[in-house]
Amino acid sequence: MDETEFWELIDASRESAEGDPEEQADALVERLLGLDPDAVVDFARHFEARYNRAYSWDLWAAASVMLGGASDDAFDYFRCWLIGQGREVFEGGLHDPDQLAELVDDFDESVDGDAEELGYAADEAYEQMTGGVMPDLELPPPPREPLGTYLDFDDERTMAERFPTLWDRFRP
Repeated sequence: MDETEFWELIDASRESAEGDPEEQADALVERLLGLDPDAVVDFARHFEARYNRAYSWDLWAAASVMLGGASDDAFDYFRCWLIGQGREVFEGGLHDPDQLAELVDDFDESVDGDAEELGYAADEAYEQMTGGVMPDLELPPPPREPLGTYLDFDDERTMAERFPTLWDRFRP
């Protein structure tokens, strides 16, 4: 599976779920079940690599602004949600988290920003297909600490200066 196929599966599952993260996870499992186990492992590698790339202080701070706070778990689920939004939103958010204010249309913090189940879709599909657990993905270990420079999420002035567009949209 190449990167284009990975993003096509993400996009198709999001579109069929009409943006609902839980329904997107179910739709993704169904789509993955139509592949062979090796392709599901490849999908999991793509997902995990992007999940690890998104482990940065800037993105965590952006999630905190959008969600009104983001614990460790909330940020994990936010990274899954971000991947689920597709390549343009994901890459744009990684490049400049402040752009998320413009890249994300409708955002309901009670539903959006949390796609924990999306992170388990490949595991679930693989288990249904094979009866076993996902093999080791043979990826480098995830970063021990978020990438980039630490930001104090409670420092409203710093957050508003660093993420002016997000701050204006989500914390007026």
